[in-house]
Amino acid sequence: MSLNEISESDLSTAVFEPLLWINKGWTARVIKNEDDEGWAVEMIKEGESEPALVGPWTMGRDKKNPKPLDASAFSTLVKTASEILMRHEQHLHAMFHQKISVSSPSGWIDVRLDIVPDEDDPHAWLGAYGANEEELARVRVEAGFKLNNASANAWINDEFRSPR
Repeated sequence: MSLNEISESDLSTAVFEPLLWINKGWTARVIKNEDDEGWAVEMIKEGESEPALVGPWTMGRDKKNPKPLDASAFSTLVKTASEILMRHEQHLHAMFHQKISVSSPSGWIDVRLDIVPDEDDPHAWLGAYGANEEELARVRVEAGFKLNNASANAWINDEFRSPR
């Protein structure tokens, strides 16, 4: 991304300083690395309080001060931080939404477990779905319910009664 590729509206809110770039919803800030004598860069998405990415930053030619940020580095940092956030969201989704397919006499049934991570009332919904996403059953279960082939088959064989 070059400065020529940035729209006027982006430029009015953008900051392009040697150690701080703010543009397109991201802030890149070069900071002193607390763990050693080097420098680090943090990437913070607009509206977030914690950085999505913190990594080492290159020293400048004088071997004391950090190298200034530039358009190429900022673009790479935005891409990397965005990918990290996307993988984190995918991981959370996978943790809270599980699905397996099991064979039954009436055909394949998709069994889904959707965990509701409520602080006061954590629970999950166990659902069974047939052809064309037709809901066959849905029951509330403990948030710690373990969905696997055995538990899904047992629930189906018990005519979708709430598991104990």
